[in-house]
This record gives sequence, structure tokens and C-alpha cells, in this order.
Amino acid sequence: GNFGSIEGDGAAAMRYTEARLKKFAEEVYLKDLDKTVRFVPNYDETEKEPEVLPVRVPNLLINGAEGIAVGMSTSIPPHNLGEVIDTVMAYIDQPEMETEALLSVLKGPDFPTGGIIANKSELPAIYETGTGRIKLRARMEVELGKRRSDRDKLVITEIPYTMIGAGINKCLSDIADLVESKKLADVVDISNQSSKEGIRIVIELRKDADPENFVNMIYKKTRLEDTFGVNMLAIANGRPETMGLKQIIKSNVDFQFEVATRKYTNLLAKEMERKEIQEGLIKACN
Repeated sequence: GNFGSIEGDGAAAMRYTEARLKKFAEEVYLKDLDKTVRFVPNYDETEKEPEVLPVRVPNLLINGAEGIAVGMSTSIPPHNLGEVIDTVMAYIDQPEMETEALLSVLKGPDFPTGGIIANKSELPAIYETGTGRIKLRARMEVELGKRRSDRDKLVITEIPYTMIGAGINKCLSDIADLVESKKLADVVDISNQSSKEGIRIVIELRKDADPENFVNMIYKKTRLEDTFGVNMLAIANGRPETMGLKQIIKSNVDFQFEVATRKYTNLLAKEMERKEIQEGLIKACN
């Protein structure tokens, strides 16, 4: 894809990044494009482009955003599509809902690589202010040997989203380096058994190893515990603004109202124009 893969591959060449949208995406992002938004000249004024897409869902929360420009940066985590829409509906029903009440519907970020949020208690403050740090941990399970001769295994099935640029191979090499430098002494073997079914990194431990102690050590020494910096900066009414969850949802609801108003105002204007022509034709015929 545009950003490479979870295995650490490079991004695709430009010729592969163009794609046709699915019907769902066309419905959500482009429906009534010509009736609802202003068209402005593009960078060299050779054609016109929409000023903004008439998106019917809060895409800023669903897709997340990350970028730097002119002394400002934004970092918004991705969220679950269904949960975000349910949260918007809850806000429409009760606009006085506070951030904590909205989080009972939204739950928190939904990272594509999974992982565990270690500081859930801090989420209400992060979503209230629009800034903070989310502590992410890989999901690990200990598989105990079935027979006496079998060794215990530590299986990693989800990794922090912050590792996506480095990839799984970087994670494996980091653990191998710690084993070589004797900082992790209980490892016998490491293997990457990941497939299209999902991530599966298997660390085989010595027979006398303490799995719980090893898990704590690996979180401490590697990026399998990492932080995702949240800075929900967005352009609101033409100005950059750090927004909380409620502000983003309110902006989206206001935008939907504006888009719907413009659509029916334009339709009415066209119908009035047709009405005038038809009345003129009737008079001419008479």
C-alpha cells in the first residue's frame, strides 16, 4: 500500500496507488458532490476541484490523521467505524453529553495492529483536551508445554501501532540483539509464524524460565510497549484548532447540516428555474 506493509516493506510505486472506490466509499465520500460543496481552482488553475468532500461520517476520527506542516503537527488515532457512528447518533439525541458519557459508546482508539491500552484511565482527559499519550502494549500469551519435555512459549499476536513503520522484522531483530547481548537470557529460539490469518511471533523459553518475569522484561527492553502521542489538531472554520472528541463530533454534525441545507437550496433553485421556463412555455402556447 501507500505506506508499505506490517512486515517492513517499502511503499508501493506511484503506478500502484491509484484505485477505484468501492460503492460504500462512493456513497460515504462522494454522494451529491456537485450539489453540496463549493468547487475552487486547483493549484495551477487549469481545472476545478471540490473545496472539501461531503463526507457523511466523521472520517477524521475513523481514519485518524498524522502529519506535520508549517510549525504544527497532528496525530489522531484511528477509531472503529460503527462505534464512531453510534457516538454521533448518541450526541444528536443528547447534545449535552460530556466526553466521559461519549466514551461509554466510543470506548477508545481502534488500532489496525491491535494491542492493549495500558492507561485506559487517562482516556477521558486525553479526549477532553485533545492531547496526551496513549500507552500501548503488545498482546502476549504464554503457551505452556503440554509434556514435561516441551518448553514454554511466549506468543505475540498483536503489536503496538507505533511499530507499523518499522515492521515485525525490526521487532524480531531487537529481541535477537537483546539475547546476543545477554540482556534476555531465557530465550532458546525466535520464529515469525505470521500469515494472512494474523501476527504470530513465537519466543521459545528455557525450561526453568519464569514467563511472567520475562514478559515484564520484554516490555521494558523493547518497543513492544510504546506510547502513541495524541494531538488532535484540525482545521475548523479555516483555522487550525486542537479539538476534543465532543468538538470534533459537533463540527461534523454542523457540517452535515450545512451540506444538507446547501443540497436542498440548490435543488429548489433549479426547480424554480424550471418552473419559470415551463410557465413561459404555457403562456406562449396559450
